[in-house]
Amino acid sequence: MAIVEATGIHKHFGALHVLKGVDLVVHEKELVFVIGPSGSGKSTLLRCLNRLEEPSGGSIIVDGVDMLSPRTDINKARQRIGMVFQSFNLYPHMTALGNVTLALRKVLKLGRAEAEERGQAALKRVHLEDRADHFPGQLSGGQQQRVAIARAIALEPRVMLFDEPTSALDPELVGGVLEAMRELRRDGMTMVVVSHEMAFAKAAADRVVFMADGMIVEQGTPAEVFGNPQHERTRAFIGQIDRH
Repeated sequence: MAIVEATGIHKHFGALHVLKGVDLVVHEKELVFVIGPSGSGKSTLLRCLNRLEEPSGGSIIVDGVDMLSPRTDINKARQRIGMVFQSFNLYPHMTALGNVTLALRKVLKLGRAEAEERGQAALKRVHLEDRADHFPGQLSGGQQQRVAIARAIALEPRVMLFDEPTSALDPELVGGVLEAMRELRRDGMTMVVVSHEMAFAKAAADRVVFMADGMIVEQGTPAEVFGNPQHERTRAFIGQIDRH
């Protein structure tokens, strides 16, 4: 079953045409990895899916909800779509648990006890239950990112979007975040990931989507895209990565 159906997505920033008619379908429990050179429109596409950016044209259906309909309550619709950014965006004056429970209390209107129970469960899923009372300043960057993941999954979204979740981290902290993402995948979470972590893409993705110049150039299994790319642009990009 398709959870995300984006059709003919265009995005203009002034005269700049960033997305040029992108079609993307993501099925339930699928991990789709979006790769491509900087400026190819990957992050913009993710941000259009939950309307952090307004598409200039096209249609987006997430879990049966028309994201672009004027009748859609966008804040309610966004609860179905968890998002993890490059920067952790945690509140420094709140504990890890406080950061995770804030949306549960403010958005879902849960009582404190229920919110804390769900918050603790979310922290446990990213192996940070023993850090619930720590403030962001007492946590490593990797731990802060895992708190951000816990905050998103506590709302029990239908799909998770990851926009360069490890690019702000020191190399030795990346593994813990990727492991948390692996476990989400094992639990059956539907995920769309924009990242430069190619080894993770090869190991964990169900499908790899290669973007260039605001378009999807090629997509397939990791073996197909990395091992036998069909398009010249994909071959050049993969060749560049393999040299590093």
